Amino acid sequence: MSLSATAAEHPRLHLLPQTNQLKGLMTIIRDINTPRGDFVFYSDRVIRLLVEEGLNYLPVVDKEVTTPMGVPFHGVAFEGRICGVSIMRAGESMEQGLRDVCTSVRIGKVLIQRDERTAQAKLYYSKLPKDIADRWVLLLDPMLATGGSAIKCIEVLLEAGVREERILFVNLICAPEGALAMLELFPKLQIITAEIDEGIDEQKFILPGLGDFGDRYFGTED
Repeated sequence: MSLSATAAEHPRLHLLPQTNQLKGLMTIIRDINTPRGDFVFYSDRVIRLLVEEGLNYLPVVDKEVTTPMGVPFHGVAFEGRICGVSIMRAGESMEQGLRDVCTSVRIGKVLIQRDERTAQAKLYYSKLPKDIADRWVLLLDPMLATGGSAIKCIEVLLEAGVREERILFVNLICAPEGALAMLELFPKLQIITAEIDEGIDEQKFILPGLGDFGDRYFGTED
């Protein structure tokens, strides 16, 4: 069985429904010839789908309301508070999608880069909500390759008092190597992603991938 197939069967890795609509959107944003405006527009559509799916893994409680017809309706209400944390810079592209779904949501930021001397992920900046330990966290980063930055960010969240089972990693494309490494290190973590790619190359780039998401989204390509 291939690594991507193994990752797809993991009980804590949740793929969006693989519909023709999603495949069409992903085809557009993977295309090297897609103009930046279209890349942003269609990426935002996928991000919205991912955020909506991520909310499915939050706890709920029973709630009864009365409809305008004067009839009771037995539904549910979300239990607990949430916040977002974006891994700078590409993760910031996902913030608006979260705000579109969760009005007035608090969003923290973490900057992690590779130390050139040690080749290890290093924390450079962190600004988190003061009460983050009491919240569910949607961790935002569109691309997951080796998982180094995301793993470091999760460690930062755990140090801030966030419970591991309250972390939902929301991601557009993941390499199976990174996803499986994260799930092994953090046995209560949940990953929500749009697609699992074949793997990473010798330079740790995702294949087939879509290039540098942040550069394409923010228009900073060479």
